[in-house]
Amino acid sequence: MINLAAEHGASVDIFSKRKFGDCRIELQLMVPQGSNSGIYVMGEYEIQVLDSWGRQKMTGGDMGAVYGASPPRVNASRRPGQWQRYVIDFRAPTFDAADNKRTMAKLLTVELNDQLLHEDLTMKQQTPGGVTGKESPTGPLMFQGHHGPVAYRNIVVKPLQK
Repeated sequence: MINLAAEHGASVDIFSKRKFGDCRIELQLMVPQGSNSGIYVMGEYEIQVLDSWGRQKMTGGDMGAVYGASPPRVNASRRPGQWQRYVIDFRAPTFDAADNKRTMAKLLTVELNDQLLHEDLTMKQQTPGGVTGKESPTGPLMFQGHHGPVAYRNIVVKPLQK
């Protein structure tokens, strides 16, 4: 699957038809030089996709960051044009019958190319730019169309064991 984002504003976000809650997401992606995108877990929590090859100091907008919330521990990015692998273990927020949030979402682990970027990261709220802009118990997987193309393959989403 290739999200061809020729220029900012002229791109399309790609959504899964199925909605997910607690899950493990495994996928491969190829980021060309200068491309910038994101993988939105449940359509609301963005894991950054960016050509960050060679950067020494990682920020909240670099490859593997939880956008605007937490920079990655290390730069695990490969050169532009090489296949890379994300593994994301996620716990969805829970809500009571009155739709009050009982527990916050949590990124249990985020790995890029077999390197741990995040562990037990509690999400007090969604990141900017999501599908609805509000948290819920389930949501789609979204691949952001943003600045430049990104290719994805071998996308597997499995329920996360309790």
